Order: sequence, then structure tokens, then C-alpha cells
Amino acid sequence: MYQNREMKDKIKIDVIGGSGFIGSRLCKRLDEKKADFSIIDKSSSFNFPERTKIADVRSKMELMDAINHDSIIINLAAEHKDNVRPVSLYDEVNVDGATNVCDLAREKKINTIIFTSSVAVYGQVTSEVDETSETNPSNDYGRTKLLAESVYKSWQEEEPHLRSLVIIRPTVVFGERNRGNVYNLFNQIYSKFFLMIGSGLNKKSMAYVENLAAFIEYSISFDPGIHVYNFVDKPDLTMNQLVAFVKKIFGRNYDRNLRVPIFLALLIGKVFDLLSFATGKDYGISSIRVKKFCSESVFSSSISETGFISPVNFHSALEQTIVYEFMENNEDIHVYYSE
Repeated sequence: MYQNREMKDKIKIDVIGGSGFIGSRLCKRLDEKKADFSIIDKSSSFNFPERTKIADVRSKMELMDAINHDSIIINLAAEHKDNVRPVSLYDEVNVDGATNVCDLAREKKINTIIFTSSVAVYGQVTSEVDETSETNPSNDYGRTKLLAESVYKSWQEEEPHLRSLVIIRPTVVFGERNRGNVYNLFNQIYSKFFLMIGSGLNKKSMAYVENLAAFIEYSISFDPGIHVYNFVDKPDLTMNQLVAFVKKIFGRNYDRNLRVPIFLALLIGKVFDLLSFATGKDYGISSIRVKKFCSESVFSSSISETGFISPVNFHSALEQTIVYEFMENNEDIHVYYSE
């Protein structure tokens, strides 16, 4: 595996989207292993500005100058927020970007690509989903991630005995310094503004960023072929269990009687949808986010078959994130915004 491989072989690693939340954690791990890596992104890396090459995945010309010959490509770049405008950005970044990466991989004799896709390719799920489940995306993000997967698969199938393609489909990713939906939930609980929507019996699969970064690093050494994995940390918690766990860390009891009916929450979300449309602002409340909160989203993974073991226990990861964000003095930190 890559962790035990000495760096004297001078493997070059190009991390597209390496300035973002997941990329920053991955690059920190690569730096600790003294790997020869470059970050390719639209903005400079906060942690590794000296390793950053400014390029947009939508521009083949910019990528041409940034990607190394005979390197390993890890593509984390994505357009993924719920309210992206224009909608065409999903296709330009996720699909056209994949086409550009594959074109340059051919030209630069690159035989390993690791691509972070998403469980959004499965669409709305009503039961536990694994890698063999049918894909049926229900939004533009999932649709374009699935199209990007097909672009990468076509590239691999051109030389199947030589090229290695790893497709990783993470569920919702959380961790220190991220300002996405999971952080917003924690912040509402911390601020005492949280009310449960619905019964709270729906389960949510989640993934800790350090564990995901560790698996991406681990997958660098996979043999030629197409390797597709969901990424999720177990166990899955119901919303009631998750909120109760968070409140326990804050030293509070969970009142299961305080909750908002789903229909009322959706109505409030639609009001904020109209306000957002009229003002161009993101208010953090929307009908889409209400639906996400109330939905069942449970995923399983065959990653254990690879021998990989996540370095951080799921409950410990939750506690570490909450303590770091709300119980320690980390105000002057660099943060990352995502869904």
C-alpha cells in the first residue's frame, strides 16, 4: 500500500481541487508522508501556497500547464451547492472538467486517476444502498457526477490492463473547519435555536473528512481496473440519536417533544426560497434543505474488502469536531464553505 511505499520512487501527485476542505486534509497527509504533490485549483491553498498552481478544471489550456507528465491525478474539484446559478455550471465543472482531465491524462501518459463522485448519483433512497444499487440521480449535481463517472470509465477502458480508476462516492462529509450543513446543525443546537423537524427517526450516513482523506491516500496504490466505493463511517444514527449525542457533549438533555411538523417546515422553506430568489442571498433555510434533513439516506460500502481501516472512530470524530468548533478557542482559523 502507498503508506508503506518509500518516496524515493518520486511519484508525482496532482491534486485538482486541493485547496478545498477535503483536499486540504488530503494534502496535509501527503505532506506528512513527504510525497511529491502539487495542488491545482482556482485559488491558492491556505496551507500550501508554494505548491499551488492556479488553474480552472474547465480550461484544458490551464490544466495543460499545471498537470505533470506521468503523475497520479486526484480530482476533487466539483460544483456541488444546492443553489448554483447558472445550472450549466454543474455540467461545465463536473462533466467538461472530467473530459479535460481525461484528455490530458492521455496526452501526459497518466495511468491512475482517483475521482471523488458522490452518493447523489443514487438519487432519493428509501433503503440502504451499496455500490451495486441502481443509480438514479434526482438533481443536477448527481446527474453530472454520474456523467463524469462515465467519462472516466471510458478513459480507463481504453487500456484496461494499464490504467487504474478509483471512483469514491462519499456521503455527507463533516469535520473541523467546514461550514456546511452538518456544521449548521451543530451550530443551531449550540445556539439553542434547534427544533427537530418531523419524527427524527430517519437515519443519516455521514463521513469524517480525515477518514475520507485517509482512504483517498490509501487508494493511490490500487491495481489497474475500475474500483468504485461508497464512503461512509458507521454506525448510522437517526436524527434523534445524532442530536441527543451532540447535546450530551454540550452538557444538555434532549427534549424529544419539541419538534416542527414537516409540512410547516417545508412551507417556511419555500418562503425563504422566494426571498432568496428575490434578493440573491442564501439564508441557510430552503425547501431543499428541509427535504434533505427529513430524508432517509443510508449507505453501505465494500471498502473493508480492501483492508482499509478508518483512523478515527465515528463517535470520536463527531466529538472532536464539536469540541474544536464550539468549545475551544479556534476563532482565527481558515474555514471552508460547502453544503
